[in-house]
Amino acid sequence: MARAPLRKSPSKAVRWRPWVQAAFLAVWLGPFGLRLLNVCGPVFHCYACPLAAFSCPVGVMAQFSAMHLFPFAAVGTLLVVGGLVGGFVCGWACPFGFFQDLLAKIPTRKLRLPPWTGHFRYVVLLATVIAVPFFFGKDSPLFICSICPAGATEASLPAMVRQAATGGWDAVVWPNAIKLTLLGLLIAAVFVKTRPWCTLLCPLGAIFGACNRFAVATMKVDQAACTSCGACDRMCRYGVRPQKDINDPLCIRCMECTRCGAISVGTVFGRPSAGAPPETAPEPQTPPDE
Repeated sequence: MARAPLRKSPSKAVRWRPWVQAAFLAVWLGPFGLRLLNVCGPVFHCYACPLAAFSCPVGVMAQFSAMHLFPFAAVGTLLVVGGLVGGFVCGWACPFGFFQDLLAKIPTRKLRLPPWTGHFRYVVLLATVIAVPFFFGKDSPLFICSICPAGATEASLPAMVRQAATGGWDAVVWPNAIKLTLLGLLIAAVFVKTRPWCTLLCPLGAIFGACNRFAVATMKVDQAACTSCGACDRMCRYGVRPQKDINDPLCIRCMECTRCGAISVGTVFGRPSAGAPPETAPEPQTPPDE
């Protein structure tokens, strides 16, 4: 069967995604001086950021693991939010994902890695968030907060600028080498892989990705409208094959695949609605950054 062309423009909802991400960023950055660090947020956002409004659920879980306590508030928050929307948090609300999306605006050809590479997120979750803190404490060099690239971007770098401005470069306290190296590698990787942190290493993405299969808000394929053309697979930049597994844990619900016309957003309670028929074009196209 001939490959079907991709639609020329994304749906209205997809076009709004950067604006929704920016709106959520304003919420996480503590509008009106809001500082509720004793409240666990649902996104990957360092609590040590000077503008953080809520605590990071990953950091809370790691801290509690170091104290040999169960983080009921953090786990409860993630289960409720994940059970409602799953990976939509990653695609539409996470500030660190938005940071990677902004860097990816620089046009470069991106690699597509095998889907199994997404399982490394569970290794990071089990090792640096749970096992290392539990057995070695929070002073371990592999403790998640000691190597976190979000912490380096949102907390360490602003602190270095403030220290340099007030006491000169001699007063600057540099982050550890592992954190700086990981941040540098991540920034470089953004130009060759779409959202490398989210799809390869993010422990929070691992949790929300696992919720995709039972979340109330979900993606659905209208089998009556699907022609098995493979267009949705080519649209996905994260290694997901929507036609085969629309609720793959790697899916961040960016909704790019809804351009094919057979995929739509729904709930676990309703039947999928038929999408709009795909537009025609003389030749098949691929996303510009693939």
